Amino acid sequence: MIVVRPAAQGDIDGLMALAGKAGTGLTTLPPHAPTLEGKITDSIKAFGHPTGLGERLKYFLVMEDTETGAIIGTSAVVAGIGLDKPFYCYRLLHITQASNDPEMRIDTELLQLSNDFVGCTEVATLFLDPDHRRPGLGKLLAKARYLLIAAHLDRFADRVFAEIRGWVDEHENSPFWEAIGRQFFGMSFTEADRINGQGNSQFIADLMPKFPIYTVLLPEAAKSVIGRPHDGARPALKLLEQEGFHFSGAVDIFDAGPEVEVHKRGIWTVRASERGTLAGSVDGQPGEGAYLAANASLEGFRATLTNVVDTASGLWMPDAAAKALDLAKGDEFIFAPLNRGERTANRERS
Repeated sequence: MIVVRPAAQGDIDGLMALAGKAGTGLTTLPPHAPTLEGKITDSIKAFGHPTGLGERLKYFLVMEDTETGAIIGTSAVVAGIGLDKPFYCYRLLHITQASNDPEMRIDTELLQLSNDFVGCTEVATLFLDPDHRRPGLGKLLAKARYLLIAAHLDRFADRVFAEIRGWVDEHENSPFWEAIGRQFFGMSFTEADRINGQGNSQFIADLMPKFPIYTVLLPEAAKSVIGRPHDGARPALKLLEQEGFHFSGAVDIFDAGPEVEVHKRGIWTVRASERGTLAGSVDGQPGEGAYLAANASLEGFRATLTNVVDTASGLWMPDAAAKALDLAKGDEFIFAPLNRGERTANRERS
């Protein structure tokens, strides 16, 4: 069985191995044991927080193959961004200037350093081990976050956003960083990325230019990647767009990757989710499950792919899935179709 659950202290070795495969750019999953241990500790605090309000809480999830115990993926939800330390982005501003004599008009774009996402909820750290990529797992890893939000709506801000990794060349160099960041930080993109990934973001506030930057003054190589996702991030961006996320008008200050947003109740999986009570389970494996299902617990959150059958006696699922979700007869759970349009015969009463 493949299960998504909260990260635990015993996952550190698996997370280190996974982080080593992520490469430069996924700053939220650095191959740095103290940072990952801190993320696990923060996550345990978040899942145990009594209200989930008024501070930054980081819910860190891992995908586990329960047969082998291997950690094969991560995803996260961070509530209260910018409440503990500044969260910066570049807001793209459009300015039109006109002259009557001579008659001319100039349309210009500016990059304005901004804290627009303070207090928002972020979905982040989506990474699936390349050696375990198969149909359905990427969606489970991403959408488990939305089931967590749906199950505990009051713990998360109305505005939800995600940062998409920006474009870099085959040598992991960012044209955007070379044009702006290097001029103020005097270090490579890889080094700045590493420092930021370890949670040391104060240097951004200290050194980044506070005045708007005219994009027309940037080299063409830098201008061309503003808002352009990394080639490897396009599948993740597509999944976000299918959930209802749209471009926010802001980009990352390091690599100019797009930042996308949506209202939490506008997330497709949240809207499509339903709560029910388990009437029972039947022998057998989930197979190619058409549904995402999770228990209604917070600290004991579990999500997996399975089938949900709506019968005259109530909702049933395969026994292996019920055990993986720690569900017994009479327990509440939440479920949603894996894909749009899959409210199929699985939900027809029999």
